[in-house]
Amino acid sequence: MADKELAVPENVPGKWYVEDTCIACDSCTSIAPDHFVYTDDGEYAYVHKQPENEEEEQACLDAMESCPSESIKNDG
Repeated sequence: MADKELAVPENVPGKWYVEDTCIACDSCTSIAPDHFVYTDDGEYAYVHKQPENEEEEQACLDAMESCPSESIKNDG
């Protein structure tokens, strides 16, 4: 279940976000590198850019579905 209170502070505003349960597995940054990046210390990923079209939305959805810790969420 999505809980925006668990969202990491680096997420850019928008419907997609990463929660603090991220384990830095590299899945989302590999699948949707334009949208997910790691913090400078590499502890976890966050949403760097919200999707702007259907193709980008699908990339974020694919990343969410591959997330082993189920840390990627959206409000949509």
